[in-house]
Amino acid sequence: MPKAVAFGTHRAREPRVPFVGYTADPVPATDSGQRSRTLFAEPVAQSGADGTVRMGEGCPIYSEVGSLRRRHWLLIHAPKTIVFGAFCVSRWMRRRSEYVFLPLALALFLGMWELIIWLGGYPPFILPSPGRVYEKWRSVLTEGLLWWHTRVTLSEILGGLALGLITATVLGYWMAKSHMLERLISPYVVASQSVPIVALAPLLVIWFGSGRLSKVLVCALTIFFPMLVNTMVGVRSVDAGLVHLMRSLRATRWQTFTMLEIPSALPVLLGGLKVSVTLSVIGAVVGEFVAADRGLGFLINVARGNFDTPLMFVALFTLVVIALTLYLAVVLAESLLLRWRAASSTDHPE
Repeated sequence: MPKAVAFGTHRAREPRVPFVGYTADPVPATDSGQRSRTLFAEPVAQSGADGTVRMGEGCPIYSEVGSLRRRHWLLIHAPKTIVFGAFCVSRWMRRRSEYVFLPLALALFLGMWELIIWLGGYPPFILPSPGRVYEKWRSVLTEGLLWWHTRVTLSEILGGLALGLITATVLGYWMAKSHMLERLISPYVVASQSVPIVALAPLLVIWFGSGRLSKVLVCALTIFFPMLVNTMVGVRSVDAGLVHLMRSLRATRWQTFTMLEIPSALPVLLGGLKVSVTLSVIGAVVGEFVAADRGLGFLINVARGNFDTPLMFVALFTLVVIALTLYLAVVLAESLLLRWRAASSTDHPE
């Protein structure tokens, strides 16, 4: 006997129609009761010619429900989103205030520049406006002239940095380790610093020619003394107790050098490197001032002879960008290499 007849409580279920929308009540919903009754109307299914079931077209209640939901979300969540966004922006501005003040300082600088020209009435060959400098920068950049001279100066800077850093670091390490070597070499190093690099650059040009080598040597001599002193200070700042500990652990000289002396002296060395990268730009330009047929220093000399002051400003700003880029590269290397110090300071606060 079928179950529906046996139990008497179940009836044969009617086949369900897939839900695709709601019926549109032709009676206008004038009150909340009518509106709620239309929202819970019977489902409607429309079959196409191919037998597929799709949503009924032109159902106003279905679109009205979506608009009501969107309005509800805006009323509830929009104020929270705005407050949270303002909080995140203010927190970011407190932590990264330089990103806010740097554009403001640049805008203030350009405004003061324009104001000085407007008040003084200076001609362009005395003090060009920022607009004229920008137009000159575009013209020399389009011609490829600026990049060609910048590439020459940058190669001299990098070559002088490599030569000066290697010689100053090696010599400074051995002078820090040997007091006898320090007493022998220190007088000559100090005496060499008493001679201005501008007076020494013509001799180097005479001895090594007017090519790139003389500029590299001028750049290396410019950064040699600061890097030498920082290397000596950094090596001598190593804790003597830690050195005795490494010896008691039977560590080799190489292990002591790589595991103790370099990490301990690295902050001082990077501080000297920050100074050296900025001085290397000065050394390269001084060498190009003396004798050169290419480079940014040569470009400044040509612009000075032609009274092309906007071109001089373009070359000067390019040198500033090179110095800032090298300095920021050292800062980035410092943050990566000295990450262990920040971790140790957080683990063991004073």
